[in-house]
This record gives sequence, structure tokens and C-alpha cells, in this order.
Amino acid sequence: MQQFETLLYESAKAHGHMCPGQVIGVRMALLGCRLIGLDAPKNSGQIKKLLIYVEMDRCAADAIAHVTGAQLGRRSLKFMDYGIMAASFINLETGTAVRVISTEDSRYLYDNYAPEVEDKKQRQIAGYKRMPDCLLFRVQRVRVKYTDNDLPGPTRQKMMCSQCAQVIRDGRHVTINGEIRCKPCAGNSYFDHAVDISWPDMGWSPENQETHKAEKDLPCKK
Repeated sequence: MQQFETLLYESAKAHGHMCPGQVIGVRMALLGCRLIGLDAPKNSGQIKKLLIYVEMDRCAADAIAHVTGAQLGRRSLKFMDYGIMAASFINLETGTAVRVISTEDSRYLYDNYAPEVEDKKQRQIAGYKRMPDCLLFRVQRVRVKYTDNDLPGPTRQKMMCSQCAQVIRDGRHVTINGEIRCKPCAGNSYFDHAVDISWPDMGWSPENQETHKAEKDLPCKK
């Protein structure tokens, strides 16, 4: 991998700002990958071996994604909404998996590692850079429950919802009384009161800059 400071600088630039969470995330990614035997996860020889579960939607998650190359769209990065500053790293080839957790003690110890830095945020950043891994993190050996439908690669299963006829990919359907349902139709959704709408400039496309095409001419107009 690249040097820590280079990774941190590039990660913060991609994220939009430097913060303590960036330091935690970069170091968490470096440690997690090292413990599962991947020293260059972005390289073509290793990127398909890596699966990561992040447990928070905070700055550290962006840092982990940047350092490792894991992405939601590649299905190598999974988000578990636990609200915990932790991530699990899995080597799909060897089956080795570790969960790296940011310790609460580190929040009270960073002052000791950068006492000369006056600004609190900058002192936290400097302290997290200097603190040894064993104080910054706890590490657990874990078994992660995943199936073929969770792995990177092409869609492995497609089903159709019996209510809305939407295609459901990668085994994310629900079966109720023998009928296939998508999660929204099964009542397990983050939204409700869904109503189909039309919108201004429905005829726009990147190759057709006509933004005021008559609605009656639209192929998608019902």
C-alpha cells in the first residue's frame, strides 16, 4: 500500500475535509487488510478477494472505501446501520475475517499523544496519528454470514414482485404466503405513501437536450 500520510491526504481530499474520522478510517483499513493478508487491495489480483462490512455512515466509512477500493456498486462494500465505529474485513479466498472496532478509550487518550497542539480538533487528529494500534482499536476474529447473493460479480438471482412487478435482484425478495414480494410491498421499507408522479422536462436525456418536448410525444407518458 501507499504510505499512510499519502493515503490520508488523498482520502481527505476525496471526502472533502480532514477530520479525526479520516485518520480512524485510514488506519482501520490498513490494519484490517494487513490482518487478512491483503497488502494491495486495489490491485486487480486482490480486489476480488476483499469484502468489507462497515457499521457506520460517518467519515471513517469514506476513508475505508478510498484506501481499499471497496465500493457499494462493486458489491465489495456493505453497509450495516449499527451506529458503531467498526468494520469487518473478509478475505474471500482464505475465509479469514476480522472486525476492527475504534475504542472509546482512544477518545480520552489522544491528548496524551499530542499535548503541544492547541486546537482540539487538530490535537485529536495528531493524537490518532501517533497512537499505537492496540490503543486505537480492538480486533475480533469473526465469522461473517454471507451467501453467494452477497458476493461481488453478476446478478445471481432475479425474482419479480407479485404486487408491483418490480424485478428484485440478488435474493433480496421476501416470501409471504407463497408469493414473492419486494421489501416495500412486504411493508419493510424506509419510505411510505409512494405515489407515481410526472415531472418537468420528462423528455430530457443526455443526448437529447430538448427539455420541453410535448408530453403527448413521450414514449413513457401513460
